[in-house]
Amino acid sequence: MKSIFKYTLIGLLAGGMFTACSEDQLDTQPTNSMSGASLMTTSDAAMVPLNGIYRSMYTSGWSTTGNTHQCFGIIAYNLTGDVMGDDLIMKASGSGWFWYDAVYNVKAHFTSSSWRSYDLWFAFYQWISNANYILAAEETMEGDNVNYVMGQAYAIRAYSYFMLSQFFARTYVGHESEPCVPIYTEPTSPETEGQPRSTVAQVYAQITSDIQKAVQYLEGTTQAHKSHISYGVARQLQARIALTMEDWQTAKTASEAAIAWANSNGITIQPVAAFDGVNSVDAGNVMWGAQIISDQSGMYAGFFTHMDPDAPYGGRALKAINAELYAKMNDTDERKAAWWTADLVNDKLKFADMQTWMGDYIWMRVEEAYLTAAEANCMLGDNSSAQNWLNQLMAKRDPAYNCTKTGTAMGALTSDVTGSLREEIINQRRIELWGEYGRVFDIRRLKQGFRRTSAQGWPDAALLSNRPTDNPENYMWVLTIPQAEFDGNAALDASKDQNPTGDQ
Repeated sequence: MKSIFKYTLIGLLAGGMFTACSEDQLDTQPTNSMSGASLMTTSDAAMVPLNGIYRSMYTSGWSTTGNTHQCFGIIAYNLTGDVMGDDLIMKASGSGWFWYDAVYNVKAHFTSSSWRSYDLWFAFYQWISNANYILAAEETMEGDNVNYVMGQAYAIRAYSYFMLSQFFARTYVGHESEPCVPIYTEPTSPETEGQPRSTVAQVYAQITSDIQKAVQYLEGTTQAHKSHISYGVARQLQARIALTMEDWQTAKTASEAAIAWANSNGITIQPVAAFDGVNSVDAGNVMWGAQIISDQSGMYAGFFTHMDPDAPYGGRALKAINAELYAKMNDTDERKAAWWTADLVNDKLKFADMQTWMGDYIWMRVEEAYLTAAEANCMLGDNSSAQNWLNQLMAKRDPAYNCTKTGTAMGALTSDVTGSLREEIINQRRIELWGEYGRVFDIRRLKQGFRRTSAQGWPDAALLSNRPTDNPENYMWVLTIPQAEFDGNAALDASKDQNPTGDQ
């Protein structure tokens, strides 16, 4: 029997699910897939499957056999993390897409290939599998772009394991010895033996090693396409990982390096009006994203279809901001009127052209790096630097803003107020990255609980009143491993290795 991972191991390389694209065709027309053997020659040849990986990061309908309208790569998984939190409110169930994520009703469906567990597991291990084929050619690959290719492959693998760890295990600090996910670092075949679950610490050791190699390889290279992971993007991914590990020095160094790279490449904090809709990779603050053209839009199976209140699904399940978070903005904050309506409904993330289903997917903006640098410096006790990084961002958001707060105290619940500098940074992060990042990932690493209320804007059906959302140690947000993995991986025993199907 084949595990999910081994079943997908040659997906892009042998013409499985996608047709891979050359660099200049990434967002135009697909070409024929290449064989795995072609990777062993030149870096130019390796760019074809590498671009195939990136294409799959925004393509719908391949990672699961059902529910495809909510499965369209990275931005869908970020939205999943957002609706699982407290700030991005689904006003109704609508057609059901993302609603089951929002009300924590997906774990019981681990036997199905049509639900979130399978979707996530399949997608991230697909990317790992194909990255492993590229990395295996490291010793023999020739060409001018070897460092560029290798750096991206290491970064893709690091990112994939990082996201798997966030969905399928409890957060890093305090749970290092708990089971996480299996690790594969070599090319695999249907005959490859399945691996057992490694510990959280072991998986993060692999993640940190891979992202460090990515940084080393990518330094000095030029980002050829906005969908590619550049040196700056790899640095900010490194900073994301470091935040979760509470490695504040690395978070500081990496985020500040990401800012320096971005600024040297003309990528800077933009005023709100300069990136209206958050739907164009050409905006001056975008570090990483997918340029979507009409024949690759996904149509109903796409991000803006779910977010834009004028779109089919978005209109049936309006997305709104938590009223308590909204109230934290000054009236002089440009985001307040520009990004949400008077009814607090999303006006931030919208189609560029709904008639043609057009709108790019933004995976990383430089503003995130400023918020990371602020938090890292705060946690290192450098209040002045933390305030400076935050105030640089807020100068483009609110002319009346000036943060002079200090301290690191955070409340037990996300709604508690301490008045600390770190809390202020996190609040601005919640506002700035609303709908883009995956709020639950921050809640988990901050070890906070949350409570949804009607006053915040949540409908009764999504209040989770009888669920332990106020307990940061609960297993509500740890997904179950898909049954297909147990069926095909002899190293895993469902009676011992499955995550709790309940909340505790």
